[in-house]
Amino acid sequence: MKSLLTEDGYQEIKRRIEQLTENAEKGWGKMSVGQMCWHCQYPLKLAITNKPNTSKGNWFVKTFFKKSLYNDKPWRKNLPTAPQLKTKENKDFTSEHEILKSLVNDFYAVRERDEWHPHPAFGAFTKEQWGQMQYKHLDHHLTQFGV
Repeated sequence: MKSLLTEDGYQEIKRRIEQLTENAEKGWGKMSVGQMCWHCQYPLKLAITNKPNTSKGNWFVKTFFKKSLYNDKPWRKNLPTAPQLKTKENKDFTSEHEILKSLVNDFYAVRERDEWHPHPAFGAFTKEQWGQMQYKHLDHHLTQFGV
């Protein structure tokens, strides 16, 4: 499984993000490319800030969905999105694109960190699983927009 914490995975994702354009056509879903760039920021921010949390998460989600976050099987199209990751507002592609690129760099910069706090919805992940999850999420949405 590829990871955003490895040089190869990081460079690939950076290259693909650079290929996004404001006029990129989606292959599925409802988000515009600007909304997708905004949507992809939250999981990265969550990992980068690495704040402890007391949430037990959702048992159903942890039991039936968690492993799909860091395995090689691609996610199916049109999966449901957590409410805090949805927006109906238009998002400016240029600014959201720049923020996303910066966050990908910031995530890669913390690759040597030893302590990774649990995800508030999915619970504990190893450092490797955090990297795989971030890669897989970005890969899913970059594929959605043809890059």
